[in-house]
Amino acid sequence: MSAANSPGPQATPPPLGGSSASWNPGAAEDPWRNPQSPAQVRLPAPPPPPTEPSVPPPPAPKTVGLGAVTVLCAVTAVIASVLGAVLSTYLLGDLKPVTGTTSAGGDPVVDRDPDSVAGVVEEILPSVVTILTPDGGNGSGFVISKEGHILTNHHVAAAGSDEPVDGLQVQFSDGRIFEAEPIGSDPASDVAVIKIEGEEFQPMKLADSDKLASGDPVIAIGAPLGLSSTVTTGIVSALDRPVMTQSDDGSTESVMAAIQTDAAINPGNSGGALTDMAGQVVGINSAIASFANEQGQAGNIGIGFAIPINQAKRIADEIIETGKASRTVFGATLGRPKAGVGVELQEIVKDSPAERAGLKSGDVLLSFSGKPVTDNTELVALVRKHAPGESVTVEYRRDGEDDSVQVELAAGSD
Repeated sequence: MSAANSPGPQATPPPLGGSSASWNPGAAEDPWRNPQSPAQVRLPAPPPPPTEPSVPPPPAPKTVGLGAVTVLCAVTAVIASVLGAVLSTYLLGDLKPVTGTTSAGGDPVVDRDPDSVAGVVEEILPSVVTILTPDGGNGSGFVISKEGHILTNHHVAAAGSDEPVDGLQVQFSDGRIFEAEPIGSDPASDVAVIKIEGEEFQPMKLADSDKLASGDPVIAIGAPLGLSSTVTTGIVSALDRPVMTQSDDGSTESVMAAIQTDAAINPGNSGGALTDMAGQVVGINSAIASFANEQGQAGNIGIGFAIPINQAKRIADEIIETGKASRTVFGATLGRPKAGVGVELQEIVKDSPAERAGLKSGDVLLSFSGKPVTDNTELVALVRKHAPGESVTVEYRRDGEDDSVQVELAAGSD
């Protein structure tokens, strides 16, 4: 396994929502800026495997006659065919056979079930775009308003800069290309909005990402490696996965409580839509964990991450309205994690949500909004997932006693 899944060296973390310092300067680089270095994913170390008792070697296999081999192959083929059909139907949304009709001119016409993957993709393709950057790179995005607002990643719109750059172009699946104007972005959440002018555009429908569950089927659509309108399918592998990415100078750039998916995602998918089987957006594909090959190139290994659309939409609406996004603030400097049982609140920021809720320096935070917390990055990601003004339940330990309190989160500019 590469360093993508190994925690980097510990560093003193900053105030939660109140400092620009890195939580982990030694973390791996963001794969979308440098595909050779995948995103850092904070996972607990797996327990050692149990020791297997020694067993005698199995007896040598008996020779099987040709007739038995023929029968066995036939039975195996039938079973494999049936299982393949059942699994395909289950995983890909009850696909039905393609039926053919004939047009008035005598040409065959293919009818596909609108609820099939092909039917859903046909519906959403007009809203999916490839974003072409001035440096010759590309990313993905999707339309979110009739007026031509497009949602994508900050690192796509910024093309290696601190802010979204001029000279972006947007290409639709039918080949049309539009010049795009940057509206604004939020590097901390890796969300950006750009806008195109012209006709009335078809926006994508947005789902409620809070209703997702592990195992839900999903569709990823974008332009991996510049291959526009590429479609892959998979499932939600996990929710609220803490993911921290870095900019090229090594500073922490974004922290997210991500949707993890096994739908194939590669460089160029970044900023594209992750949808449910109704074609409604549940997330923005943003990062991958990957191995590098002998040439140092990274690719999909079935571990991709998307920003939940509820968080992305809230930030996008604020960017469209004001040109920038506020940061959700909790108000504490974090100490070192307490060996998997919580995160120490090293210092409480004066007049912050944490102080107003009665939390004190030295308290060990055990859970945040019902989610157990064992890592600093995990806590930061969960705080940023929520909107300023939301009230969340925080469980903590003080002097060996466990308690809980309601904390009303606030908005900050950092």
